[in-house]
Amino acid sequence: MIWKVKPDLAVLNQMRQQTAVGHLGIEFVEVGDDYLAATMPVDERTRQPMGLLHGGASVLLAETLGSVASTLCVDFPRQQCVGLEINASHLRAVREGKVKGVARPIRLGRRVHVWEIRIADDKGRPVCAARLTMAILEDA
Repeated sequence: MIWKVKPDLAVLNQMRQQTAVGHLGIEFVEVGDDYLAATMPVDERTRQPMGLLHGGASVLLAETLGSVASTLCVDFPRQQCVGLEINASHLRAVREGKVKGVARPIRLGRRVHVWEIRIADDKGRPVCAARLTMAILEDA
C-alpha cells in the first residue's frame, strides 16, 4: 500500500466544499492499495460552449486526483506537495453523464512524485490520459 494515511472518502469529500473541486461536482468515490478515484459530472459546470466536456475540467479532475493522492503519500503537514507540470491528451468527446478519473503512481520518490491519471466515460471508454509531476517540499 502506498498511503502514509489511508484515505477516508468522507473526509476527502468534506474537504472539497467551497473549492473548485466542489463547485465542479467532483466526488471521491474509491480508494485502493495503489489508486484514488473520483467522478465528475458532465453538465453546465464542466461543458464548453460547444456542449462537450471542457478539456480544462478534465485537467482539473486529473490534477485534483494526483495532488490529493500525493499528499496522502507523504508526512503531511511536515511535507507538502505542489504541482510542477501536467500534460493531458484528450481522447474522446463527452456530452453528458459522468466521467471517472483514476490516479496511480508511476514514481513516488523522496522529492518528486509522478502520477498517471486516466479518465473514462460512463461506458469505460478513454476520455483523457494525463501525467502529473509533483514536487515534495519539506517543512513548507
